[in-house]
Amino acid sequence: MSTPVIVWFRQDLRLRDNPAFDAAVASGCPIIPLFILDRRGPGAPGAAGGWWLDKSLTRLADEIVALGGRLIVREGPEDIQLRDVLQATGADRVFLNRRFEPAAFDQDADIAHGLKLDGVDCQGFNGALLVRPGAVLNGQGQPYRVFTPFMKALRPHLTALASPAPHGSGAVWFQRSELETTPIDVLGLHPVSPDWSTGFDWSPGEAAALDSLDHFIKAHLADYPVGRDRPGRPGTSRLSPYLHWGEISPRRVVSRVLDAVSGGAAPAGPAEKFIAEIGWREFSAHLLVHFPTLTTDAFRPEYDAMPWRDDAAGFAAWRRGLTGFPIVDAGMRELWRTGWMHNRVRMIVASFLVKDLLIDWRKGAAWFEETLVDADLASNAQNWQWVAGSGADAAPYFRIFNPVSQGETHDPQGAYVRRWVPELSGLPDKWIHSPWAAPPEVLARAGVRLGRDYPAPILDHSAARSRALDALKTVAARREAD
Repeated sequence: MSTPVIVWFRQDLRLRDNPAFDAAVASGCPIIPLFILDRRGPGAPGAAGGWWLDKSLTRLADEIVALGGRLIVREGPEDIQLRDVLQATGADRVFLNRRFEPAAFDQDADIAHGLKLDGVDCQGFNGALLVRPGAVLNGQGQPYRVFTPFMKALRPHLTALASPAPHGSGAVWFQRSELETTPIDVLGLHPVSPDWSTGFDWSPGEAAALDSLDHFIKAHLADYPVGRDRPGRPGTSRLSPYLHWGEISPRRVVSRVLDAVSGGAAPAGPAEKFIAEIGWREFSAHLLVHFPTLTTDAFRPEYDAMPWRDDAAGFAAWRRGLTGFPIVDAGMRELWRTGWMHNRVRMIVASFLVKDLLIDWRKGAAWFEETLVDADLASNAQNWQWVAGSGADAAPYFRIFNPVSQGETHDPQGAYVRRWVPELSGLPDKWIHSPWAAPPEVLARAGVRLGRDYPAPILDHSAARSRALDALKTVAARREAD
């Protein structure tokens, strides 16, 4: 029997279209599949992410068992746990898919360097992005700071993805061993006392990811340019958590969509719009590689002068979905109940926090990291900075979403608000997004008493908008001074 090799799973919890796993299979050596949970290391999940990881690991472990193997699960510092498994098995090669977030990438590099000194070969692959960071640069060899030219430069790389992504090849041989492993349910990733995840309507795992992609292409892709902005009806792919945890690759997603277009099963225009959203995810990941402080510092330095407010009460009302603005509250309640929020509503609630409440975008990003099942480090930071006006290719600083008009435009019949803010469900469409403006008799018929059944608005949007524009003058002054 040849020397075994380790496949170290991280955010690539799939067996198909997995470059590291495929390379291990191609080696012909017995495979030891390994997952290490390092709660203090880079990439450690938030609470909602932990819920997803619990189920995804279980699905992966079951698939490996069906192939005759056993997923080894360890908890603790990654370098220590990995070395322990190497020593116990005599494995001399580690196959992994690279993590490109700066802290994780640096840690992986340190681990690989240490293993090399000990005679262990560590082979890394790109299983997370369409192309490796650094492969898409401008004419001066610099990273793009604007999305449209980045997407234009990325597009030629997509033509190679039109054929079906590989499913792996060759027979899979797993090392039979009695290695110590931690039962997944002992990791404590599923919440208890209380179990706040009872409304999480997800099926994590690779099989569910593939089913979700196929369903989206058949049922919603054709209407995507419109449906993506209507939170009250199914219209988005809901693939973001599957992509984040690597249960499906962006390569497979784009490949399937392009194949659907070439086969006449999907129209080209909506497909291009959807692929651009995958491109935005890619843009965010590349930005974070080139600008590692994207998660902590304003991408545009002048925004460091922004006079953020310390408003504990406002922040609490925002988190709990009790701001008195129905579309904002619906979004925050959807987030808490399901671990996910519709993309259009993410922009609305983010604008409310940073523009209406003048609360630092980093506080909002941290809350999303804890409560989203798809809390991707790069996308989360990039999207929050986009709304705040401080990011690359960001929304203009003076763009301040009006929560009432946004609700009326994107949830015109109030279906989304009625689902997540049921205390307002009896209101007519005309007043569903501004209950404080409804006549008393309308509120009475709907059984709504503001301040008891549903809060009155915690601020006046017009006054908050003026306050935000005044605060942003500080940023403009800083920009002129620089």
